[in-house]
Amino acid sequence: MGSEWREVTLSEVADEITVGFVGTMANEYLESGVPFLRSLNVDPYIINTDDLKYISQKFHTRLSKSKLKPGDVVIVRTGKPGTAAVVPEWLQDANCSDLVVVRPGPGLHARFLAYYVNSAACDHIEAHTVGAVQQHFNIGSAKQLVMTLPPLAEQRAIAGVLGALDDKIAANRRLSGTLEALARRLFRSWFVDFDPVVAKAAGRRPVGVPAAAAKLFPAAFADSPLGPIPQGWQACRWGDIATLEYGKALRTHGDGADTYRVYGTNGPIGWHSESLSDGEGIVIGRKGAYRGVHYSPHPFFVIDTAFYLKPVAPLTIKWAYYEISQNDINSMDSGSAIPSTSRADFYSLDVCLPPEPILAAFESIVLPLFTRQQMAERQSRTLASLRDALLPRLLSGELRVRDAAKLTGEVFA
Repeated sequence: MGSEWREVTLSEVADEITVGFVGTMANEYLESGVPFLRSLNVDPYIINTDDLKYISQKFHTRLSKSKLKPGDVVIVRTGKPGTAAVVPEWLQDANCSDLVVVRPGPGLHARFLAYYVNSAACDHIEAHTVGAVQQHFNIGSAKQLVMTLPPLAEQRAIAGVLGALDDKIAANRRLSGTLEALARRLFRSWFVDFDPVVAKAAGRRPVGVPAAAAKLFPAAFADSPLGPIPQGWQACRWGDIATLEYGKALRTHGDGADTYRVYGTNGPIGWHSESLSDGEGIVIGRKGAYRGVHYSPHPFFVIDTAFYLKPVAPLTIKWAYYEISQNDINSMDSGSAIPSTSRADFYSLDVCLPPEPILAAFESIVLPLFTRQQMAERQSRTLASLRDALLPRLLSGELRVRDAAKLTGEVFA
């Protein structure tokens, strides 16, 4: 640690520390307008747009205290207290609720602060959360946060080294989103809108469909209990073609390597030495207010808050994943005290099952997209591990910036 490093409180180096709007928002949300960040939009180091809400310009003007601008650092107060990210340039005009908002002063680099809060400040935040059931990190505690602060140039250099890793992780996330959108668009065209069948029925060649795949589609529709479906396709229910199997409680294991992804009701939660599947599969949340549908490309373990799908008829997992994702799993409530997915409701869902050759053709087209996504995910995990290893050493001054830059340079080489 250099002699110029100094110990300060956050209130001493921030121009402003305030808090996002606290109050009822349900009636204020619009389809478009001013972006409105909530806790779930703040991940460590980045802002995500999952379920991003919007408010009117009029309401935004009223909430002047919680307005955001690029370069502000937002810190989660409730749920995952202490998670911090910098407001990016693309959020030129935004607002927020239930977040601590820090506007760095001239001697404090925003991205350095986000790294500091996510890493070195965890003990302070844990010690200053209040509330027995739902813990909160409040604005007073944020102001008291003690930081060991290097000179601004070194803050900038540290943020640059770590930021290069996070920028690549963010680029991988955007790439994965694009690939996912392409796969979903193809699924909808083939299995929801039946575009190839519509085209052939009108005497046209299906656009954007490989010739070999186009030959597999019929040129007419047939009546069914589901309404008109492509001729030769099967109208059935999910209970006819698959079962939902219960996950299991995690057991203490020995020295086996934790190589299998563990899924819960809301998605991946860790790694384990055992798996419940032989290959790729689908996990469906069983308990909780929000229950998602998740695809795993590899063998996986499922805890007892979720189900996993077991096919009993010929189908491909990737087709099944998109088909199931069209349904509102959270509406299939068993009526228990804790919101729970009803297997009976799931089994009663109608489904139009295509012939195996068409499912195989879909698989062959989307497989490269999934493979590229998996490559990006593996690289991002490697980069995140490197970032997390470098972060505390850089923040403490134990590791010099130029040595860290060499390590990151080797990764990108």
